[in-house]
Amino acid sequence: MSGVAKGQALKQLRTLVQARALGRHVGSDRLIQAALDALLADVDSPSLPLLAGLGRREEHEAQELFDHVTEELGIGFEAPADPTAAKWALAYWLATQIVDGSLDPATGADLIWAEAAMDLGYPNELEPVVTCAIQLADWNESWDIPLEQLKEEALRAARELVERRGPETIA
Repeated sequence: MSGVAKGQALKQLRTLVQARALGRHVGSDRLIQAALDALLADVDSPSLPLLAGLGRREEHEAQELFDHVTEELGIGFEAPADPTAAKWALAYWLATQIVDGSLDPATGADLIWAEAAMDLGYPNELEPVVTCAIQLADWNESWDIPLEQLKEEALRAARELVERRGPETIA
């Protein structure tokens, strides 16, 4: 048994769907592993066993099979067509990933800074996260502030961003 519950497996699949829709690279190996986890957690979809069973030489089929699984399970996600709205969606999605613990706060803050805030012209709403990202990028062992404290501040900034956005934040 995989140790992944059905709800967790479906959440993992949804997260990958959202990541792909928001322009994040998701490797075939991750899609195949998520399919295997879902299959072992009793998620039912006709294409799921096909995706889970792909070998190395068949990885090129994973993206298309994942699309079939997504459709069969009804877990599709479409990013906003407007580039500005899509960048905001990415920022909120990354912040949500930080808050739920699936993304390291330092990595997530850096991604929000590099992939959303810059393109959005550094809006005030993202300033706390960007400040944390800059501090984390510059941090070294000679600082009086421990790295973990800076990561906690990034987590707090991400949580505040998600909470300000409200219930429509990508789930």
